[in-house]
Amino acid sequence: MNDSTSPLAELREDNWQRALAIVAHPDDLEYGAAGAIARWTRMGKEVGYLLASQGEAGMDNTHPRQAGPLRVAEQIAAAEAVGVSKVDFLDYPDGLIENSIELRRDLAAAIRVAQPQLVITINHHDSWGPGTLNMADHRHVGTAAIDAVRDAANRWLFTESSEPPWSGVHTVAVAGSIHATHAVDISDTLDAAIASLACHRQYLESLGDHAMSDPEDFLRGLALQTGQRFGSRPAAAFELIGM
Repeated sequence: MNDSTSPLAELREDNWQRALAIVAHPDDLEYGAAGAIARWTRMGKEVGYLLASQGEAGMDNTHPRQAGPLRVAEQIAAAEAVGVSKVDFLDYPDGLIENSIELRRDLAAAIRVAQPQLVITINHHDSWGPGTLNMADHRHVGTAAIDAVRDAANRWLFTESSEPPWSGVHTVAVAGSIHATHAVDISDTLDAAIASLACHRQYLESLGDHAMSDPEDFLRGLALQTGQRFGSRPAAAFELIGM
């Protein structure tokens, strides 16, 4: 494991123009990555979102039939808050997503269509840190996304796809990773990130009195904590995996 106090290097922004963010649920990107995404869209970069589920099982007080459409609408608004207009959803069951060949096929197809140079996902490791178990959906979708980058480049895999292979992804950036190595300065976009998370209003209300339910406190605290390893600038951290 990397030293959690070691300095974070600057994530390069001059070697890519298109990114595809692949996560399991609505709100996954808003807990840390959205500030960097807001910075990149303001720079004129193209970023799309792909969510494996609609997050329909994520609200204890709301039946999945109502929660799914609600969370889709909140995610679309959250994406717009950071300059992302393309948000797609797959139909995998929230809470029960497996790292399957079917999932890899769907993700590889999306990568071939989007043709990104950078793929963004969230923590696929077993934990968020000592004593904090990461849920299965995050682990499975994150790992499948990394594998799908290579799958998308192999012309002999998933040959039923009408899209040609795409080998242009050179980096996967993993947000929320316990092995973070790089960071992005979000001094100018932290407010946009907070506004993006706040778009998940009904979901956040369903959490009740929870440490992650206050967008302002949670994201500002996280950005400042990360910034202690990044020249005292509010920052979003990523583990970079070279492809």
